[in-house]
Amino acid sequence: MTSVQSRNAAYALALIVPAALMAGALISQYGFGLYPCEMCWWQRYPHVAAIVLAVLALTIRGKGAGDLAVILAAICIGASGLIGGFHAGVEYGWWEGITSCATMASGGNPLDAIMNAPIVRCDVAPWSLLGISLAGYNFLLSIGGAVLIFALLGKGRKGA
Repeated sequence: MTSVQSRNAAYALALIVPAALMAGALISQYGFGLYPCEMCWWQRYPHVAAIVLAVLALTIRGKGAGDLAVILAAICIGASGLIGGFHAGVEYGWWEGITSCATMASGGNPLDAIMNAPIVRCDVAPWSLLGISLAGYNFLLSIGGAVLIFALLGKGRKGA
């Protein structure tokens, strides 16, 4: 793989990884009724920031500013992964969470929203595959994606 191909792959992954994970989270929520807890929301915010940064990187696409935006996107992706790792540890009972696991209320009458909101606990995994929860998969995919983005971008810069 040439240095240009490595940089292009880093730019692409900086958008694909958070976009795919956010799509999975939204499909889980709206398609399968797996409502997010407070820590699930915490994992989404860095992915949204990473998507914005990756789109910015693709539009400016210069070595300096574009690479900086990709680096910041990778940091955001990694941050979401670390939050996911902490959340998975709470779900598995390895440590206690730092939240009361409140649900989010939105729009309309606030009392109705609170009374009709599903109760979602942060310390209970609503779904798992092979013993790994959604937060655990976010940890694995986000940390792996961030490391790969840094490696590809480093290889692309080394050859330039």
